[in-house]
Amino acid sequence: MMKIDILSLFPEMFEGFLNTSIIKRAIDAKVVEVNVHDFREFADNKHKKVDDYPYGGGQGMVLMCQPILDCLKTLVTKESLVILMSPQGQTLNQAYSQKLAHEQKHLIIICGHYEGFDERIRDYVDVELSIGDYVLTGGELASMVVCDSVIRLLEGAIRETSHEDDSFSDGLLEYPQYTRPYEYDGSVVPEVLMSGHHENIRKWRLHQSLLKTYRKRPDLLQNREFSEEELKILQEIQKND
Repeated sequence: MMKIDILSLFPEMFEGFLNTSIIKRAIDAKVVEVNVHDFREFADNKHKKVDDYPYGGGQGMVLMCQPILDCLKTLVTKESLVILMSPQGQTLNQAYSQKLAHEQKHLIIICGHYEGFDERIRDYVDVELSIGDYVLTGGELASMVVCDSVIRLLEGAIRETSHEDDSFSDGLLEYPQYTRPYEYDGSVVPEVLMSGHHENIRKWRLHQSLLKTYRKRPDLLQNREFSEEELKILQEIQKND
């Protein structure tokens, strides 16, 4: 079972997240244990203050290292991977989510807030992660993204076949999906999906994945090692597009 500990100033933000859908089912099934810790409780001052003005001047408030690190020290073990949510970190992608899900037993995620945090916190961190090139009010939402992307990949969270064809799982965007009704507002489901011919369906889905990736995220194709079948399909797409 994976264990995830989250350090946050706003643990109430996680209540709905941890009690909904796949995350709740994974917790109930003992696939993962998730605990949220309010590091304000570790502040060693009278008023439980966790931030202060930055040395050298500047705008906003900076999180102190003492409350966060004292909280962290009660949780960290030899099996822990300490993650700091930061816009300066490496960008989370599907491959890294898979790496976390398959190689780690204990994740500790630190959520920043305000204008930033004392630089000395980085001395206790293994990985800095970002979910994109933009800035959020705090790391809570970003940490939820990390948790969701990892937990759904854990054995027993969902059927493995449910995420095998996810976008980015094999380096391509996912093929189009359809369900009932067969016809809506003049638009119908592609006939190949109604044929019951599994090999034709597989080929159609591969073609559609390559087509979507070529049109929407051509950067994903730049360093990809193509099979002969994929290369033939891609050449056809490039010729006809």
